[in-house]
Amino acid sequence: MSTSSTGDLSTGNDPIRDYIVQEFLGGEDAEDLTDDFDLIESTVVNSLGLVRLISWISDTYGIPVDDIPLEPAAYRTLADIRDFVGRAAPAAV
Repeated sequence: MSTSSTGDLSTGNDPIRDYIVQEFLGGEDAEDLTDDFDLIESTVVNSLGLVRLISWISDTYGIPVDDIPLEPAAYRTLADIRDFVGRAAPAAV
């Protein structure tokens, strides 16, 4: 599946946040999942989850896996993920 947008945050449409809530929080209310919430330190996303997240980013935003950094720091927060997607897939923002 491919999309042309990281989402319109002003309307609450945020596919990256939605993916993390559905895949890693079981769709639970994620009120604490703010843009600066540490996904790695809190273990919301573990090492296997990081692989799943990278694969989803590649598929969703059309970014070749070879162009995606594998270090966890790039995915520490929602803001970090959005920043990366915005740089790697300019048509996505």
